[in-house]
Amino acid sequence: MIADLLESISKARVFDLEQLRYAGAPSHPAHQPGFNYFLHRHHARGAPEARTGASGIVVMPEHSGTHIDALAHQAENLTLHGGIHVDEGVQTSVGFKKLGVETMAPLVSRGVLLDVAGERRLDPEHAITPAELEHAARAEVRLGDVVLVRTGYGALWSNPDEYLRAAGVSAAGSRWLAEKKAAAVGADNMAFDVMGPADPELKVTLPAHILLLVRAGIPIIENLNLEELAAAKVDEFVFVCLPLKMRGATGSPVRPIAIA
Repeated sequence: MIADLLESISKARVFDLEQLRYAGAPSHPAHQPGFNYFLHRHHARGAPEARTGASGIVVMPEHSGTHIDALAHQAENLTLHGGIHVDEGVQTSVGFKKLGVETMAPLVSRGVLLDVAGERRLDPEHAITPAELEHAARAEVRLGDVVLVRTGYGALWSNPDEYLRAAGVSAAGSRWLAEKKAAAVGADNMAFDVMGPADPELKVTLPAHILLLVRAGIPIIENLNLEELAAAKVDEFVFVCLPLKMRGATGSPVRPIAIA
């Protein structure tokens, strides 16, 4: 069985879905200063032996770059998913005692790409409807799938001003995904939602974060790079995503891959 599995993987194509991390990359205003890396130990002359070493320090919010939202990330009326109330026993200065990212299992699942953008990037701040999601679903969305939505804005990662005005999934679109009972969802934009005004029905900004994280218990992956996957016309694939086991954290940087 192992030999057959390894042979299958060796014949498959692996798509890297992570965006490059660097200082100055797009960052949500709530998660500034974004990614920063400092080399604090250098290779230098005068070492006591031939071997020298270099190492650095990473400083970043857990919600910078390509990352996954843990269920502790959002609350509705100070209540997390599953009716867990935010209080001193759950939320502490060093993280959450429940629903932190360390409680998330590795994601290894069937993945489905909904390439809503197709050959043309969506208009800035366009709210993707359920009809558009259904139209883009060239592969059937099944129970337990990871559903990735392409807006086309992943190609603008090097242009933060344009990237931050990306299209996103509407509240109705998020309800459609919740009804499909996806294992997780993701998109090639900053917040999965449109970063705009409050939803008129829910009266909150970023309604997917209530509908998916809080009500449905579905994690959200943000800032994906879906360009290569879309160009290859890959609609379904094996999806692998491994959150870091950071105790009590509300999210984690990830390097997701698609195998097809």
